[in-house]
Amino acid sequence: MWADRACAAPPPVSVPSSQEFAPGQPGAAASGPLGFLTGIRHSGFLFGNLWGLRTWLSQYGISLAIQETSEELGNLTGGVKQGFEYDGLTQMVLQMDTQRAFGWYGGTFNVSALQVHGNSLSADHLGTLQTASGIEADRATRLWELWYQQKFGRSDRFSIRLGQQSLDQEFMVSQNASYFVNTMFGWPMLPSADLPGGGPAYPLSAPGVRLQMRPTSALNVLTGVFSGSPLGTDALGDPQQQNPSGTTFPLNGTLALVEFQYSYPSLGTVISANEAPPLGRTYKLGFWYDTKGFPDQEFDDTGLSLASPASSGTPRLHRGDWAVYGVVDQILWESAEDPDRTLSFFLRPMGTPLSDRNLIDFSLNAGITLHDPFEYRDEDIFALGMGYAHVSGRAADFDRDAGYPERGGETYLEVTYQYQVTPWWVLQPDFQYVFDPGAGYVAGSNGTHVGNEAVLGVRTNIIF
Repeated sequence: MWADRACAAPPPVSVPSSQEFAPGQPGAAASGPLGFLTGIRHSGFLFGNLWGLRTWLSQYGISLAIQETSEELGNLTGGVKQGFEYDGLTQMVLQMDTQRAFGWYGGTFNVSALQVHGNSLSADHLGTLQTASGIEADRATRLWELWYQQKFGRSDRFSIRLGQQSLDQEFMVSQNASYFVNTMFGWPMLPSADLPGGGPAYPLSAPGVRLQMRPTSALNVLTGVFSGSPLGTDALGDPQQQNPSGTTFPLNGTLALVEFQYSYPSLGTVISANEAPPLGRTYKLGFWYDTKGFPDQEFDDTGLSLASPASSGTPRLHRGDWAVYGVVDQILWESAEDPDRTLSFFLRPMGTPLSDRNLIDFSLNAGITLHDPFEYRDEDIFALGMGYAHVSGRAADFDRDAGYPERGGETYLEVTYQYQVTPWWVLQPDFQYVFDPGAGYVAGSNGTHVGNEAVLGVRTNIIF
């Protein structure tokens, strides 16, 4: 069986336009020894122009963003044990606009790196399927993405992206789910548990080709073909340790995805003079298929249960795996007095009928987000969400064969608040409650049902 691994996209990095710090622009000021003080007052970046570095890079069409996410999360009740852990993530993203650099229209070169530090609360204290934080990962300094994207046509209706990519940056994304801390609001539970190595998602990536087509202003199509595994081999163990630097660029099987996206209102939507503006919404429908071999959750290659003393210990192998998913992001209400104040809803189900080769056969995320919850707090966000993961029938059968408690489903609730201290600094208190951790059984807990967990903490996010 694939090693446990559940990670998600970290908080998105705000990459400035290469023109933002061009000579003559407001952000280009304050390049002296105390230039970062201007950043503190006015910029979306703590160090503003980085003592002139961003201005110099902008001459070559290059943008630089550095972001630090740190958090202290703790388990107050239940779980494997109680206690708090610190973990952190530093991200660096460098992008080049080829038109500004040397006059080539529509090209973008991107390279990003990760520096992961601290410890994992989920691994050390919780034993959950759905890990508490989207930045939890093995401590390492690693390459993340390395790609080139080319747009075609002045209307940019078609683009192609080539290189090392992390799929949680574009596929299966819910905009409203991105405000939460729990892992599964990013890269969902089903591919995290079922794809080899958890799939090419944070902190891993894989080489591939992504096409984006926009046949109409309302319809967007994403499709891509990537390595079927972010690992170079099918060896068991921690996938992050098998590729600790992120520089192996594995080609191992094929993972194909297609996602249809519909947005309304879109560019060109006609609204009559006496008609209220429509509330924004985005619907997505997607499918993925992986050609790799997937081990059976219950039986070995001789037909015996893997829990049997006579078992060969080698799981029966199934060729290929697939799942379908949907994403809904919809504004439910907009204040007539303050258009920034909106209440939105999101929903993301994903499922597969292939119980024999998958630990998780269904996962679900849903929630609401309230933007501008209080007067004069335009950038603050209050959010309430939930996640659910269902263990497949075949995996539950293995539990029964082995004499373990049969796993069923794991559910968590999360309530969080993003407080914008400055344009470059966000404080985020967070509370999560997990029902039936590990879906009813946690390995290493002596076969017992661990208690429900109350997770409390705070995240801070600083853009340099």
